[in-house]
Amino acid sequence: MKKLTLIGGGGVRAVLFTKSLTLKAEKSGISKLVLHDTDEEQLLIIGKLCRLVIERSGIDLQLEMTTDSREALNDADYIVTTIRVGKEASRCTDEQIALNCGVIGQETTGPAGFSMAIRTIPVLMHYCELAKELAPQAWIFNFSNPSGLVTQALRSAGYDRVIGICDTPSHTKLRMAETLGADPKELYVEFFGLNHLSWMSKVVYKGENILEKLKNDDSIISRIGEFKMFDSGLLRTLPYLPNEYLYYYYHRELAFDNIIKAGMTRGQMIAQNNKDMLAALREIDIDVNPNKAIQTYLYYTQKREASYMAIETDSALNPLPPAEELQLPESLGYAGVMLDFVESLRTGEQNNIVLSVPNAGSIAGFEDEDVVEVSCIITEQGAEPVKIGKVPENMYLLMKSVKRFERLTVEAVRHKSRELAVEALMVHPLVGSYSLAKRLVHDYTQAYGEQLGGWK
Repeated sequence: MKKLTLIGGGGVRAVLFTKSLTLKAEKSGISKLVLHDTDEEQLLIIGKLCRLVIERSGIDLQLEMTTDSREALNDADYIVTTIRVGKEASRCTDEQIALNCGVIGQETTGPAGFSMAIRTIPVLMHYCELAKELAPQAWIFNFSNPSGLVTQALRSAGYDRVIGICDTPSHTKLRMAETLGADPKELYVEFFGLNHLSWMSKVVYKGENILEKLKNDDSIISRIGEFKMFDSGLLRTLPYLPNEYLYYYYHRELAFDNIIKAGMTRGQMIAQNNKDMLAALREIDIDVNPNKAIQTYLYYTQKREASYMAIETDSALNPLPPAEELQLPESLGYAGVMLDFVESLRTGEQNNIVLSVPNAGSIAGFEDEDVVEVSCIITEQGAEPVKIGKVPENMYLLMKSVKRFERLTVEAVRHKSRELAVEALMVHPLVGSYSLAKRLVHDYTQAYGEQLGGWK
């Protein structure tokens, strides 16, 4: 039986992660979950909720909580990293600095993603080095944003058992299947690109590629949240369906204007929501009143999810179900991506999963070591990216620009170089200006000087 360690186990999503784990732990052979976080108080609150979830599931899953990173990693078989260096306040700072410079402030995309990455990469390097010592055979699944860029940094540093995971592709596929009235297992959706910068090149249902029909059918597109935000004319023009985060590229000025009009960023909304959640949970004796604790957690979690991309797209919040009907979701989220991978390693049963992995000849024009987000065939040997080949030029050029940004950011962190950081942001399509890049690097390194150390 196997040990799974969740780095960032005091985060609010750890409860959902634990719920997902209970659905597949036995099939995945996982018998122990260790929650690790540097915030002892929050770890205790979230950990108690996770324990409740396990107890109610009825499965035999041991739970441990620790602030000791060595204890958490020792002899781990699987490690999931989901950290936010600087917590929610840093996301607000990242996004606001970008907006002050006249560019989109979004935590994973563009300048705000850059800022998050330069704080996150050194911390995860430390965890990976500990894992190399204490759990050298462990697979490491990185969910820390910006996932693709961080995974590139860890892979480039030689940590070759790191896999980047994201729940956006799997969620998109589920909503497509739901809209079509199809069994998700009968729907094959092929993705390629970079994390939060990808496209769907095939949608195969009952042996037929229905991609062209889908993207030209407004009645279907309008019912799938990931697509309805895009101009229908754009979807008809593009050869493939875009990942929802491409909204920030294809509708750049709309996203920026909507954030400004809203008077707040999503980061600020999330920060307030999490603050209110934790304050409410502190007032509850979770051991005495577990139902109230779970309902409180679910209320704030649903409130958070209802606001997803609402500010940027100037759309109404998704409706919340009545409080008495709130239930822990049966969907697997990012935990499901990791668990499907683990299941294939254990059983040899093939799975098709979208992961951030080295290109290894998948997408033409990219180096084998370039981390890309692509559909993969998972077997007991690991992940093998599907052969994508040559991609449309406009998509290729966008990917190449962002990949160069990622590579330069990795080098900037390695050398603590402001000059390389400016070059990185200058080539990013959402910045594209030396003077803007220079100002952004100055503002971010000023804001996080103590955390970053001496950048030259």
